[in-house]
Amino acid sequence: MAEILVLVDHVDGTVRKPTLELLTLARRLGEPSAVFLGPGADAATDVLGTYGAQKVYVVDSPEVAEHLVTPAVDALAQIAATSGPAAVLLPSSLDGKETAARLAVRLESGLITDAVDITADDDGRPVTEQSVFAATYQVTAHVTEGVPVITVKPNATAPEPAPTTPVVEKVDVTFGPAATATRILSRTPRVGGDRPELTEADIVVSGGRGVNGAENFAVIERLADALGAAVGASRAAVDAGWYPHSHQVGQTGTQVSPQLYIAAGISGAIQHRAGMQTSKTIVAVNKDADAPIFELADYGVVGDLFKVLPQLVEEIDRRRG
Repeated sequence: MAEILVLVDHVDGTVRKPTLELLTLARRLGEPSAVFLGPGADAATDVLGTYGAQKVYVVDSPEVAEHLVTPAVDALAQIAATSGPAAVLLPSSLDGKETAARLAVRLESGLITDAVDITADDDGRPVTEQSVFAATYQVTAHVTEGVPVITVKPNATAPEPAPTTPVVEKVDVTFGPAATATRILSRTPRVGGDRPELTEADIVVSGGRGVNGAENFAVIERLADALGAAVGASRAAVDAGWYPHSHQVGQTGTQVSPQLYIAAGISGAIQHRAGMQTSKTIVAVNKDADAPIFELADYGVVGDLFKVLPQLVEEIDRRRG
């Protein structure tokens, strides 16, 4: 079977969920091989094998940890040159998309970003599904030149285990001058709570202009905590200073694709829709029966979010006993 390279997204060896999704998708196309950059590969190998990685390429060079994306491009390009993969899959993060774009140029290959699904056609080529034009249309596409380089949005599929014992291969990479042109001087960990990451969450509860104040976002947070969800916000709520910009969902914020998206007090302007329209199930709560969000929602409640959401929390708590 053809080899499919998957770039591992990890934090000090802890593999993040989007990588497990990529490995699951890669198995549809061929034999997944994980590319692990930086320290911590020993801790990650078992997890990568659990989700089907047949091989783990390890590049533990200081350049990878101390510099920006160019060392990753050098590593992937050299591994691809020797392994001859049928495709390269990367997460649709900011770094992932920049790495993918540079890699496609190096390989003289076609690039597809923000795929929400991947299948193989009759010839075994990767065929992607994407949301385009602010998520107004769903399209399918495939690369016609070179090795397909594809970035995939989080929650494109559910991670499915396929246990194997991967072969670990340490790779010595020759880094070009551009790889060390910019050095990372310091890192400041983002302070997070118990809620899941917005981009990786299976459930997202977002509040908009209808929340009417920073202090009222507590009602959004209570529902999110009851569901084990991440908290999102519309651009209007963020611009008003009611919630941090890092939680903005939309075309100019974070694009999410959870299993369940609850929009409370959000009108559904195109800017917001572009960031959440690929969610599997969308529930809207809004006092305005004519709000555009209802055209998109799978389920809609016309009502006051300050009455509807607390009742929902009570019902969740009651059913959980």
